[in-house]
Amino acid sequence: MTKILVIEDELFVRENIVELLEAEDFAVFSTENGILGILWAQENIPDLVICDVMMPEMNGYEVLSEMRELPMTSLTPFIFLTAMSDKGDIRQGMELGADDYLTKPFTREELLGAIHTRLAKQEKLRQQYDREHQRAEILEQRVKELEQLQIKEEISHEYHEALLKINTAVNLIKKIQPGQKRDRNLRIIQETCAKEISLLKQIPNLDSENPALSLILQN
Repeated sequence: MTKILVIEDELFVRENIVELLEAEDFAVFSTENGILGILWAQENIPDLVICDVMMPEMNGYEVLSEMRELPMTSLTPFIFLTAMSDKGDIRQGMELGADDYLTKPFTREELLGAIHTRLAKQEKLRQQYDREHQRAEILEQRVKELEQLQIKEEISHEYHEALLKINTAVNLIKKIQPGQKRDRNLRIIQETCAKEISLLKQIPNLDSENPALSLILQN
């Protein structure tokens, strides 16, 4: 159920608004005090706020400024109620982040129209956020896949280099002729093979994916 916070110091106006909104199946909380309204908003996170401008203790502009500083209400639709028609006052509220202004006295249709317009706009923003969030998750997953692919390509490069060195060493062994340098050359070739085989053993599951290679790695 959509939650609406009504902050209005005039009892008669406040009760009329509450009665009208409850008849439209909104969940309504009302208070005559801006401080109590802010505290309630922190705990309950309303879907929309209707607030009078001229109030004692804390006026509507101060209420709006405080709510825009709170993470849970920074984007909550905010409708001002005022008996004033001065454009400067309206501009001040808009610059602070108000979404709409209703000048007293207003009709039932004007109030409900303003509420439904703001809620519809907020829903579109939420849907847009959800789409962007989903797109960001897809991009993040794609980046991870590309990173994994890059790792596999690097492993593949090291794998082929190591096999090339081992293959070269094997061919050299075949060409070594008996003589004084035979043992020294064999030792150098064996060290080269051992180094490359050690490198291959560090690649996960490489022997399981290449059965023929597993015989080399076991030696």
